[in-house]
Amino acid sequence: MKALSFSTFLLMSLLFSNFSFAQTSVKKETIKVWGNCGMCKKTIEKAAKSAGASTASWNEETKELKVAYAAKKTSGTKIQQAIAKSGYDTQDLTADTKTYDNLHSCCKYDRKEAVNNSNEKCCDDATCKKETGDCKDMACCKEKTCCKM
Repeated sequence: MKALSFSTFLLMSLLFSNFSFAQTSVKKETIKVWGNCGMCKKTIEKAAKSAGASTASWNEETKELKVAYAAKKTSGTKIQQAIAKSGYDTQDLTADTKTYDNLHSCCKYDRKEAVNNSNEKCCDDATCKKETGDCKDMACCKEKTCCKM
């Protein structure tokens, strides 16, 4: 009888530990997203959830979106892409101007400086000198769209 109880306990422990390891890892992240009002909040949170966020809460005052998501199903980048696609600039991506222009008038915000949405490498003094050998005031980078001069 003791052997049966011990075997049952051991079996249950193994099943429970396998269940624990099978759960996906939940990642929490805070993303800066520009916007103004309650309508923005609704759109931003909806876009984040459509990209796989299990929870999304945007704060109008701080412009911060707190998201949680299964790391195996989506990423912070995919969430930011969905938000930018809905017309809102994020910390890493800029919404398409046409999409931004279609936002309701109360949702228009002061746009941040353009960021690099392509794979183009932005310059800094060290990179510029490395690529060209000599560069004054990063002049060699002026043609790159990601570098505001």
